[in-house]
Amino acid sequence: MSPAHLAGTTRPLRRRAAGEPADRLDLVRRHFDLIDAGDPEAMAELFESDAVYLRPGYEPFLGRAEILRFYREVRTIREGRHTLDTVIGADGQVAVRGSFTGRQNDGNPVDLRFSDFFDLGDTGRFHRRETFFAAPLI
Repeated sequence: MSPAHLAGTTRPLRRRAAGEPADRLDLVRRHFDLIDAGDPEAMAELFESDAVYLRPGYEPFLGRAEILRFYREVRTIREGRHTLDTVIGADGQVAVRGSFTGRQNDGNPVDLRFSDFFDLGDTGRFHRRETFFAAPLI
């Protein structure tokens, strides 16, 4: 069964904790839209200049410039689409559960589930992002 099938929907569900501004949830959604559109420059502007991005298999990306470098030069994905099943937030933090379907730079298909956690700074931009991927255990 593919991750897209497990998601049960291609329409994102947005859930908001009491008092959580919708714009924080929308900012996270925009983040994924910009990645899918192939616009790393605009995506990187959503991060504070000293932001941290933690991603399995890599050393931490420290600062907006390093995050941009990852998306321009290091990322192994050529193209694809994120489907967000759940987006929830509280106290300046947003959590996402979803799936990604696309192609790697070598043309191989990618179909996986992921979770992402965002901390927003005082500027209203992302201060920290941490990504997790669902992978079969051996």
